[in-house]
Amino acid sequence: MERERFGSRLGFILVSAGCAIGLGNVWRFPYITGEYGGAAFVVLYLIFLVIFALPVLVMEFAAGRASQRSIARSYDELEPEGGKWHRFKWVGLAGNYLLMMFYTVVAGWMLAFMVKSAMGEFNGASTEHVASVFGQLLADPVQMTIYMLIIVAIGVITTRAGLKNGVERVTKVMMVALFVVLVALCVRAVTLPGAEEGLEFYLMPDFGKLFAGNTPAEQWATFGDAVYAALGQAFFTVSVGMGSMAIFGSYIGKDRCLTGEAVRVGVLDTLVALMAGLVIFPSCFAFGVEPASGPSLVFITLPIVFNAMPLGQLWGTLFFLFMSFAALSTVIAVFETIMAFSMDQWGVRREKACLVNGALIALLSIPCVLGFSVLSGVAIPGIGDIQSVEDFLVSNNILPLGGLFLVMFVTSKRGWGWKNFLAEADTGEGLRFPAWSYRYMKYVLPVGIVIIFVLGYAPIVSTWLGIS
Repeated sequence: MERERFGSRLGFILVSAGCAIGLGNVWRFPYITGEYGGAAFVVLYLIFLVIFALPVLVMEFAAGRASQRSIARSYDELEPEGGKWHRFKWVGLAGNYLLMMFYTVVAGWMLAFMVKSAMGEFNGASTEHVASVFGQLLADPVQMTIYMLIIVAIGVITTRAGLKNGVERVTKVMMVALFVVLVALCVRAVTLPGAEEGLEFYLMPDFGKLFAGNTPAEQWATFGDAVYAALGQAFFTVSVGMGSMAIFGSYIGKDRCLTGEAVRVGVLDTLVALMAGLVIFPSCFAFGVEPASGPSLVFITLPIVFNAMPLGQLWGTLFFLFMSFAALSTVIAVFETIMAFSMDQWGVRREKACLVNGALIALLSIPCVLGFSVLSGVAIPGIGDIQSVEDFLVSNNILPLGGLFLVMFVTSKRGWGWKNFLAEADTGEGLRFPAWSYRYMKYVLPVGIVIIFVLGYAPIVSTWLGIS
């Protein structure tokens, strides 16, 4: 079977960026930026993105393009004879499934809030009313299931249409619309009376905020938390570790060096995150809202902020439309990863892969749907409810361990090998991968990934041991 190809280089960049651009950019990034003092945290994040996340993204693109396969067969094709690296593919598949088991539900929240905003449900609403609307949504398994099934249906229909006619075409339109809506929201936010204070908070670094505390121990603890948050956000924002980017590498030709392509994807991904901050922080400061509101910032705080603006119903609806596009771009990309795995591993046709995997994802998403109502009592101490457990397994385990595994595979003589990786990454025109960085990639980068993994367990272990 001939390998499918993107219709254009722009399609590859936009689809890859769409996979990376998700709720981690436009939901998590703004609120952790608010928690760690604004611009100083952004600088820290950008540094880690360049020296930490982008190299792993190049590696995943290279593995996909060299093997011309998804993660289902990429390790099989590239490992030396008798190697066991290919066994990781099952962990990668499990990670993609786990991600969709809760991501389809959360994407459904965005869709639901877009509909509620468009219908004027938040007009004149108080904080208590908005919180009540969100609580009622979570407690209603029928409504939650309907929105989840809509998201799954969009993913299945898009991937069923094929790479060029479905994934690439739909994602192109959605990404263009995402940027148009985001630009409109940015212009509205930065021109609000009182927005200047929010812009200063977001764009003028005050590194003293990274060391907040009354004692040296507290100050260094705050800095350590900020470093860990920036390191983790930089790594997770480009969606590497589960093969989601390898599949798109397998769909492109060899006319361009992969480092430059990874930089372009990283720039688009980061641009959306930064622009989301330009919407949120000026709006919050203009209306006297605390920007460090945590996860509730999107679903409870921001509807109140938009409601206070002139034409607030329009701006609120556009914001959740933007959030829905961001979520759906990731859903479609991960669906394509799962479908491609089935086609490469078992040789099934795309139609059957979409039907079977779509039904499985919908079925496996039900526990997360019920985790806020019927199964609300099911929780793990220190982690949380079903959705939190699924998120923890992906974000704190499979992604960092998958990234570590990929780095070891690329830099090890018993794996693919550094020279083979460089030859693939540097094939074509454009920015070349720094060959001198071998020792950094082999020794320093894995240590950073291990730090992310270990520190991700620290608060959980503290809870289990009863340490405050």
